[in-house]
Amino acid sequence: MNSEHTKAILLINLGSPDSTKVSDVKKYLDEFLMDERVIDFDYWKRWLLVRGIILNFRPRKSAAAYKSIWWEEGSPLIVLSERLQQKVQQYTDMPVALAMRYGNPSIGDVLEKLKVDHPKLEEVRVIPLYPQYAMSTYETVVEKVKEQMAARNLDFNLKWVPPFYKRSDYLEVLVNSLRPAVEKGDFDKILFSYHGVPVRHVKRGDITGEHCKKCEDCCHTPSEAHTWCYSAQCYAVTKAVCEALEIPEEKVVHTFQSRLGRDPWLQPYTDKTLEKLGEEKVGKLLVVCPAFVSDCLETLEEIEEEGKEIFEEAGGGSFTYIPCLNDRDDWAKLLAEWGDDDSVLVKTDAVTFPITLPVTKRMY
Repeated sequence: MNSEHTKAILLINLGSPDSTKVSDVKKYLDEFLMDERVIDFDYWKRWLLVRGIILNFRPRKSAAAYKSIWWEEGSPLIVLSERLQQKVQQYTDMPVALAMRYGNPSIGDVLEKLKVDHPKLEEVRVIPLYPQYAMSTYETVVEKVKEQMAARNLDFNLKWVPPFYKRSDYLEVLVNSLRPAVEKGDFDKILFSYHGVPVRHVKRGDITGEHCKKCEDCCHTPSEAHTWCYSAQCYAVTKAVCEALEIPEEKVVHTFQSRLGRDPWLQPYTDKTLEKLGEEKVGKLLVVCPAFVSDCLETLEEIEEEGKEIFEEAGGGSFTYIPCLNDRDDWAKLLAEWGDDDSVLVKTDAVTFPITLPVTKRMY
C-alpha cells in the first residue's frame, strides 16, 4: 500500500444481497426499495408499500431467483465487479476502490477506508457503472456519495464520469463485445433489452416540460430533454450499435425489462415481446442487455433463464444471450483511462439534475 497517493478511482455498481438467505435478501430489498429515487413516493406511502406489503412476500421469491444464478464465489455481480476492479488496477497507478450503492461493500465504508489507507488522499474520481442516466441509478449514486461524505466528515474533492452512453470509446468496447456473435450473421432477430423505469420518472426528468411522452416519437425527436431522458439514451445506444455492426433495421427489437407494480413502465416489455417472438416462430434470437455492464440477477435469471424459457415455450427456436462487458480487458483499460483523464471528468458542482428539490420533500 502506497500511503502517498493523492488521487483514487472509485467504481460504484448496483449491489447484491450478502447471500441467498431470505433474511439477507430482505435486508437488501429494504435498502433498495426504500430509496426515494427508486420508489419515488412520500416516505409514508413508500414505507407502507415496501415494508407493509412487498417485503412480506417478495424476499422469498427473490431468494430463490438468486439461488438459481449464485456462483460458488458469491454473487455474480459482486464477483464480476471485483474482477473488473482488479483489472482496472493493472492499468493505473492510482488506487482503485469498489463500492455498491446497496449492500456491501457500502459507499460510506469504502470512502472511509480510502481515507485510512491513503491519509494524503485529496481527490476521488467516481465512476458510476451505469451507461445511461436515470434518477434510480446514476442520480442515486451521486447523492449517496455526497450524503456519506457529509455524514463522515470527509473532505475529498469529488470528480465524476458522467453517463457515458454516447461516448465513442465506450460504444467501441460495447460493439466489440457483440461483434463475434453478430458478424456470424446466423440470427433472425437481435433483441436489445434495457432495464425499465416508470414512465413518471422519464416525465419528471423532462427539463422542457413538454417533450417526454408528450410528443409523437419523442425518443427519436431531437430535444434538450434527452440530456436526462433514460429512454432516449437507451434508443441512442441501440441505434449506434446497429449502425456500427450494420445490423438491418428489420432484425432489431428494442424492449424494457424488470417492471414493478401497476404503474406504466417504459414499453415494449421484454417478457411480452419474447413471448410474441416465440409465437412468430423466430428461429434464432440474440439478446443483449446494454443498460448493464455486469451480469447480475436481471440478466442471468430474468433474461438468460426466464426469458429463454418464455421464448422457447411460446414456440421460438434458439436463444443466445450475449454477456455484459463484465471484466473484459478493453473495458477495464477504458475505465482506467477515464479515471486518469481530466477532460472526461466533471466536478461535483457541475453535476446538476433536473429535479433539485430535497428528495424527502418531493410529492410524486
